[in-house]
Amino acid sequence: MFQKILIANRGEIAVRIIRACREMGIKTVAVYSEADREALHAQLADEAICIGPAAPQESYLNMERILSATIATKAEAIHPGFGFLSENSKFVEMCEKCNVAFIGPSAEVIHKMGNKSEARKTMMEAGVPVVPGTKEPVYNVEEALEAAKEIGFPIMIKASSGGGGKGMRISESPEDFVENFNTAQRESVNAFADDTMYLERYVREPRHIEVQILGDKFGNVVQLGERDCSIQRRHQKMIEESPSCAIDQATREKMGETAVRAAKAVGYESAGTIEFLLDKSGEFFFMEMNTRIQVEHPVTEFVSGVDLVKEQIRIAAGLPLSVEQKDIVMRGHAIECRINAEDPSRNFMPCPGTIENIHLPGGNGVRIDTAVFNGYQIPPNYDSMIMKVIVYDKDRASAIAKMRSTLGEVVIEGVQTNLDFQYDILNQKDFIEGNVTTDFIPEHYNME
Repeated sequence: MFQKILIANRGEIAVRIIRACREMGIKTVAVYSEADREALHAQLADEAICIGPAAPQESYLNMERILSATIATKAEAIHPGFGFLSENSKFVEMCEKCNVAFIGPSAEVIHKMGNKSEARKTMMEAGVPVVPGTKEPVYNVEEALEAAKEIGFPIMIKASSGGGGKGMRISESPEDFVENFNTAQRESVNAFADDTMYLERYVREPRHIEVQILGDKFGNVVQLGERDCSIQRRHQKMIEESPSCAIDQATREKMGETAVRAAKAVGYESAGTIEFLLDKSGEFFFMEMNTRIQVEHPVTEFVSGVDLVKEQIRIAAGLPLSVEQKDIVMRGHAIECRINAEDPSRNFMPCPGTIENIHLPGGNGVRIDTAVFNGYQIPPNYDSMIMKVIVYDKDRASAIAKMRSTLGEVVIEGVQTNLDFQYDILNQKDFIEGNVTTDFIPEHYNME
């Protein structure tokens, strides 16, 4: 087992990883930007090193500085968390050259699954159902328009390197296709320095269902059930729950088996997520694979009893999975709400600032993942998520009631948050009855 791990991240996920390492008897190194000098992760780790200014490109995305900090502190491994360098195959290659273990899959797998069009092609060849679309990437609008006409409208235009809703546009007809394609491609170039695009038929009013998998270096792969992530704003998840109330046991088993087949097709090692779109008929299609720990991993930990971060570390250290498929029994229901420093009434505009007063609830089946505290200054340089509230109970109705009670007790003063907005969603009749799709927020709220 590793003696020391460097965490190449910040915020609540860095704190989460530090806690897992502490429980495993592993020393930790935190890296922080100048804006994060007083951050909780920098205070909790055994060692902390400043790696540059606030701008992510000069700190949390600076591969050379992170590797220099790793070597200087004699850390044997790097845990990337999510975001930043967690799905950067070049960084993984650099780690390998420096003889530093990367707690995640190989560079080859990250490259193959991180490129969305390449991932589609790989899944098609593995017999995994995918949304009808292009098998090869497209680069120019003329070629793309011809492909779109063959696939049929409406069309979802996507950046191959995309994520977080960037480089995505929906085209309803050939008339609006050119403008939408050019806009999405420009966004992709600006955000990812990549003009590679692909097309999928747009599935109307789908649910977003993902399956958590774990794979070790011995070819063992298990799935830990599904999460329903359909409540989203601008393609960013807001509420996640496990299990999904939208699928029956037969679909659940089929989806789980498909996720395992997809992971085995690429020789996957570490924690990962196979994401599916579920249409109104109950048919599901592969959408993408996330080759990292997910923001919403706590809901799976609640219902499965498996610590995903500890499993990631064990796998990277060359140990086999601590569980077999027969050992995994899903119990109860878990829900997570992402609390962001943002203003829902102003199109979810980020609202950085100083937290003047904060109260966090507790109790049976309540988990709060956060790195904020009284007096903490939320910097404007990073993602607006400041907290995850996760609850667990015997069934969905009980979990919703517990989440309402828990959110009602949270106090965050000094900055605008989406706390009241989340509470309102939990009281919507359609949410309570499970009638949700990825269009839930635009259908129920006039946000523009």
